Amino acid sequence: MDREATIRHQLQTCKTIAVVGLSPKPHRESIGVSRVMQSLGYRIIPINPLVSAQGGGVLGEKAYASLAEAAQHERIDLVNIFRNSDDVPPVVDEAIAIGAAGVWMQIGIAHAAAKAKAEAAGLLVVENACLKVEHWRHRGS
Repeated sequence: MDREATIRHQLQTCKTIAVVGLSPKPHRESIGVSRVMQSLGYRIIPINPLVSAQGGGVLGEKAYASLAEAAQHERIDLVNIFRNSDDVPPVVDEAIAIGAAGVWMQIGIAHAAAKAKAEAAGLLVVENACLKVEHWRHRGS
């Protein structure tokens, strides 16, 4: 599947999105993107060990320390990554382990080896793209 088809497929079929690195800080892109996606009907599952350790949440949803912990309570379709590119491989390993359908790396985030590993495991992968921007660009398609 080419990049555009992958983007369309993920936007149309992945309704529960675990956001790795979702920050409650209002100036962070992760919360802005997640807030918009939530307002469009997507379920957002925050993955943030610091917020989780404090027993908190983000956007009205309980925060989890890891994808593995979240997957014990939630079905996760898509893993949206707001972390440095060097931090992507263990996130992809967890996404594979929990049976996520796809991985999305936000603008500026890419990791060729992790992408190849995810794709070899059957996950659809998008790198270096904003989920919110792509939703608006592909709406109606």
